[in-house]
Amino acid sequence: MKLIYHVTLRLALVLLPIMALWAVVFYYTMVGEINDESDDSLAEYAETIIRRQLAGRPLPPLNSGSNNSYTIIPLSVDTVIEPYMTYHDEMVWIPEEEDTEPARVLTAVFPDDGGRMYKLTVAMPTFERDDLLSALFWHIVVLYLLLVFTILLATTLIFYRSMQPLYRLLSWLDEYIPGAYRTKMPKPSDIQEFNRLSVAIEHAVSRAEEYFEQQKQFIGNASHELQTPLAVIGNRIEWIIDNTDITEEQYAELSKVQHSLSRLVRLNRTLLLLSKIDNRQFPEVSDVDVVAVVRGEIEVYKEIYANRNISCTLQLPVAFVVRMNESLANILVSNLLKNAFLHSPSNAAVTVAIVDGTLVVMNDGTGPLDEKRVYDRFYHGGNSGSTGLGLALVSSIGRYYGLGIGYRFENGRHCFSVRWK
Repeated sequence: MKLIYHVTLRLALVLLPIMALWAVVFYYTMVGEINDESDDSLAEYAETIIRRQLAGRPLPPLNSGSNNSYTIIPLSVDTVIEPYMTYHDEMVWIPEEEDTEPARVLTAVFPDDGGRMYKLTVAMPTFERDDLLSALFWHIVVLYLLLVFTILLATTLIFYRSMQPLYRLLSWLDEYIPGAYRTKMPKPSDIQEFNRLSVAIEHAVSRAEEYFEQQKQFIGNASHELQTPLAVIGNRIEWIIDNTDITEEQYAELSKVQHSLSRLVRLNRTLLLLSKIDNRQFPEVSDVDVVAVVRGEIEVYKEIYANRNISCTLQLPVAFVVRMNESLANILVSNLLKNAFLHSPSNAAVTVAIVDGTLVVMNDGTGPLDEKRVYDRFYHGGNSGSTGLGLALVSSIGRYYGLGIGYRFENGRHCFSVRWK
């Protein structure tokens, strides 16, 4: 998850309960204020009725343009009740509506000048208040959602704008390749932390370039310094075999040494090639027809392994052209085919196909290989005669060009694939 979305999500988790609590408090505060206004109106109306009752003046008519209603009931002389005034909600009959409606009701007990007690009940219909509360509730919900959305949107935009220097640095790092031409690092910003990050990245890149150059020099030196003495040793062994009188036992031992030396030469050459690929020392690219490369290499290996009677089936299109280094394309195809022929038993079958931009090489096998290690260096898969670097070369070239490298075992066959994206 991107940092901006992570921060926005956390901000939303904080804002949602806080804003919800504010909305609830605000709603019930407004409900209390509306009830207070209703109670004040009831109290004023009740006070007017009580004053007129005590003064002997005519009471307000029940139908006075509003739905308010009241009743005055004289209490029994024997009833001893202290004066009081209470408010509550109940359903009352509204003659004009000919139905019951919710109302706010005031009940008061008061005495006249002679000490006689009266019970006054005043009712004020609240259907208008309920409509008001309903409208208030939905307005608060909409306001709550708008506030949360606006705050999150504004925060995201501000944060995204503030993080632009970081995004430029990340984009620059994504394009950076050691030893290749690179654009200048983005200009520093007015944010201190990003400036410190730029300086740290610049120092790290400088060290990486220095190490890269040292490694390139080592590879070049190793290529010259190791191959020459190995070639000299090989020539001397051949000279000893051809020009001296040696016993059969000595000949057998020298042959073993010669075989080990040849394997060492191949290992050295392959490891140097792997290092060059990993250090991206093959910048030249051209249009390469993979079909032509496959047909050329397959003839070579059919001739080499002719004594094992391995059949080969090709399922190839007319042409399949890709953009890559021609030498690396030949190495990739050659190692896949060599692996298939080398590890197939006698009278086995090898199938090579190119389908939907994917090169597939299949060969017969007795059991699956370790899918997690099959492309690792020096993984032999039970074959001690292999250097264990052929498929590692395929994997390295795949990483170099961003190809999809795969392996599976199905129906008694190994299936190696290279997919051009």
